[in-house]
Amino acid sequence: MTSAPLAHTDVVVLDYLAALWAQSDDLSPELRDDLMSTVADYIAMRRTSPSSPLDDPAEIISRLGPPEALVAAARRGSLPPHIRMPALVPPPSPAATGGGAVARGATAGGAAEHTAIGLMTAGALVLPGVAPVAGMLLASGSPHWTPAQKATAWFLTLGSGAAAFAFLMLLAAAGSGAAAAVLFCYMIAAGGSLAAGWRLYDGLRRA
Repeated sequence: MTSAPLAHTDVVVLDYLAALWAQSDDLSPELRDDLMSTVADYIAMRRTSPSSPLDDPAEIISRLGPPEALVAAARRGSLPPHIRMPALVPPPSPAATGGGAVARGATAGGAAEHTAIGLMTAGALVLPGVAPVAGMLLASGSPHWTPAQKATAWFLTLGSGAAAFAFLMLLAAAGSGAAAAVLFCYMIAAGGSLAAGWRLYDGLRRA
């Protein structure tokens, strides 16, 4: 699961979220988190719309507009209304989908949940720090996980990042080799995100 290459769709989304994260570094933490969560939710909803899903990530990104334009709008407090409230048809009723029961051996959740897990596992190996946080912001808005599961995943993701930074400072003070220190801290940060992603994946299987 964690060593599979990222699909083209995931790469396009990751690149856009990474650019948005970089452009918004001057925003307040609360506003930045709200912006990232809103954009991630928009992408997930456009990909899973029951009436007109968009399979091409480039088309979704083009509708969002350049990252710098979204950040400028966030500074003004005026994100485009269609981003906060996409015109999507409500999902079909459980009766229309066979009672809503999850097939034996399958996982619950949809594209949003699996995108979140992908960002926290495979994404953590490509963009450590950025991808796991984007994945957790997406997971936080999902009803498929309990508050306790989300809190545990946040703890593993942020805790491993903080531990990696602390070890990096410690190794730098001790005069350890820069390459070895960076690799060691990368393994700590990625390991925490992978553990968090696996816990959320296990939660979907048990749902």
